[in-house]
Amino acid sequence: MPVFQRLKDSAVLTPVALPKTLSLLGALGFAACTQAAPAFDSDSPWMLGDWNGTRTELANKGYDFKVDYVGEMGSNLHGGYDHDRTARYSDQFAFGSHLDLQKILGWNDAEFQLTVTKRDGDNISNDRINDPRVGGFTSAQEVWGRGQTWRLTQMWYQQKFFDQKLDIKAGRFGQGEDFNSFPCDFQNLAFCGSQVGNWAGSVWYNWPVSQWALRVKYHLTPEVYAQIGAYEQNPSNLDRDNGFKLSGSGTQGTLLPVELVWTPKLNGLAGEYRAGYYYSSAKAADVYKDGNGQPAALTGEAYRSSSSKHGLWLGAQQQVTSVASDHSRGLSLFANVTAHDKKTNAIDNYVQAGLVYKGLFDARAKDDIGFALARVHVNPAYRKNAQASNQARAIYDYDNPGYLPPQDTEYSAELYYGVHLANWLTVRPNLQYIRHPGGVSQVDDALIGGIKIQSSF
Repeated sequence: MPVFQRLKDSAVLTPVALPKTLSLLGALGFAACTQAAPAFDSDSPWMLGDWNGTRTELANKGYDFKVDYVGEMGSNLHGGYDHDRTARYSDQFAFGSHLDLQKILGWNDAEFQLTVTKRDGDNISNDRINDPRVGGFTSAQEVWGRGQTWRLTQMWYQQKFFDQKLDIKAGRFGQGEDFNSFPCDFQNLAFCGSQVGNWAGSVWYNWPVSQWALRVKYHLTPEVYAQIGAYEQNPSNLDRDNGFKLSGSGTQGTLLPVELVWTPKLNGLAGEYRAGYYYSSAKAADVYKDGNGQPAALTGEAYRSSSSKHGLWLGAQQQVTSVASDHSRGLSLFANVTAHDKKTNAIDNYVQAGLVYKGLFDARAKDDIGFALARVHVNPAYRKNAQASNQARAIYDYDNPGYLPPQDTEYSAELYYGVHLANWLTVRPNLQYIRHPGGVSQVDDALIGGIKIQSSF
């Protein structure tokens, strides 16, 4: 499991300012590391180099330190809710340390992870792409979200038993690290990270939010494992000022995910297939009806309460070709599906599929190109609630500021090309197309230009 997951949260930055940002990062790196061996070597995994071998020596002793950076620019090239053209920039620093406790303390198959993240910037989707009266579902800049602030994102201890068949992890971390996990090379949120957390975010908290949690995994065979987790469901962990909160005050229940994972090698090519289910024990409000089964927006009564919330997911990733015997190059296909409780969740289902080809050109063997499509479907009951709200206030004109636009289905697509400039730096220019942003048919389809930067210092 990677130490860091590449994941997703106020200033405006134009494309002209982007090179200045990169130059500043480079200058800071050079000033901080006069003993790099060598700094900015394209073959090094770190921008600041190996510190004359010190980093490798520390890693061999069990101490691995990392500073990772993700920056994303988004510009509304055409369409969207607001046609005023601009560009926005958001980013994240992740400061982490991974300790191999077997090397350090002699504890067999034990490790510890600590990660602190800092997010900054703004998102083009908030006021240019989506109607701000209802917001949107996807985000053109996945690294934005859950508060532009410092957070304790990982603090966990992991121990393996019985020849590493049993794996127990405890501490503070997010569900998407282990359950419904998915890579994050695309810039649009609909193609990045654990998708359950994107569509049931009121109960499932992805990176960079952490909560007290326990995950137990057992390998049934070398290729098949089952896992179950228990996560503190505490909405106060989402608050901007609670990035380092450790107390359990505000806890409303427990989220229990279970998952079966198969990781085969088909013709020598790696694959991963996931099937899972989640159950939240916290009370959840109905999206439409009151306690008498009538539209709450019309009756004025409180929305009825459900004793739980649930959903399921399916995911598949499979490399299907390679270049001669080089399995690091070739075509991979993927697909993800989630379904959610129609009584309590705004999104009732989501479908996504795409492909990634690594090493399309011999001269650029580490570059990659990706294309994906997604469909986000709004729960009909949630849509009826908006219609009932408008009816109750006798507002039927979309241009009225008090109108609540009913939401239906949003479609997203992204095409990117990843330029592998160094082992520590990849830049991915991308184009995104969103039909019916936020599921609002009155909002013009949007074309977004983006650039995603992924680097390790």
